[in-house]
Amino acid sequence: MPRSIGFVIHPGFQFLDVVGPTAAFEIASRYVPDGYALEILAPSAGMVTSSSGLELAAGPLGTDGLDTIIVSGGQLVWDMAAFHAVVDWLKTIHPRRLASVCSGAFLLAEAGRLDGRLATTHWESTERFRRHYPRVRLEPDRIFTRDGDMWTSAGISAGIDLALALIEDDHGPSIARRTAQQLVVHNRRPGGQSQFSGLLELGGRSGRFAALLDWARANLGEALTVEQLAEHAAMSPRNFSRAFLREMGTTPAKAIEQLRVAAARDAVEAGSSSLEEIARQIGLKDAGRMRRAFLRVLGQSPQLLRRSLRDRV
Repeated sequence: MPRSIGFVIHPGFQFLDVVGPTAAFEIASRYVPDGYALEILAPSAGMVTSSSGLELAAGPLGTDGLDTIIVSGGQLVWDMAAFHAVVDWLKTIHPRRLASVCSGAFLLAEAGRLDGRLATTHWESTERFRRHYPRVRLEPDRIFTRDGDMWTSAGISAGIDLALALIEDDHGPSIARRTAQQLVVHNRRPGGQSQFSGLLELGGRSGRFAALLDWARANLGEALTVEQLAEHAAMSPRNFSRAFLREMGTTPAKAIEQLRVAAARDAVEAGSSSLEEIARQIGLKDAGRMRRAFLRVLGQSPQLLRRSLRDRV
């Protein structure tokens, strides 16, 4: 019997929050006959308009007994009546798994389903989320999270990572890997991988710290303390830390760690230096510290990365 997956949409939903994961489940069903049965649900049955203007046909929310329900994000204020209808419904249902993509986490949190639970959402919404839902254990730098039967993911494309993780949970890593290959995406980015890598490349939301981060990349062997970074940015350490967090969505220390791991990953993939040498060159001191940093940022060790590269050859 196929596992039933219900996607909850609402006026102003983000189109890719739905069609990305549905493509993953569809492809997985090619490898597992009758793997999944997919439904689109909304507060009002019929055509529902996304934030892009494209529409999807949906059935009513009344269906209970679904294996998994995935709540899409989007512009939630388009229709507050629909927002509250979804929230009220979420309070009454009991699927095997309950999940969200992007700002869909706001709907789960408003329904009280994330109280005391680990969760994530799009980095741009983290401050607002924390203000409104202090009982949720928010992890803003995660691609996706799992806390028992509750799953949440970051913005838009992370919904595909979430779907691949759910597929792996159902049918094992082999089916998830084959699905990822057909989608031509990474073989499921680990849930702990940071969603801030793009911001680091851009220098922040406005690019304010682009020059500072370029300087940091060129000096990864230095200590790169908050005091050093603040001095280079011509700011006091306190003001720098606050401004950096607002601009980047993460702390200076975490940003530097991510820069170091990115540089170390490139060096590991190049394969010409030992792990100890790489760790010293990019300021992570030794292979043990580098391994712990890899696990925090990428969700895998440098040893596993190097082995996987050798296996491809």
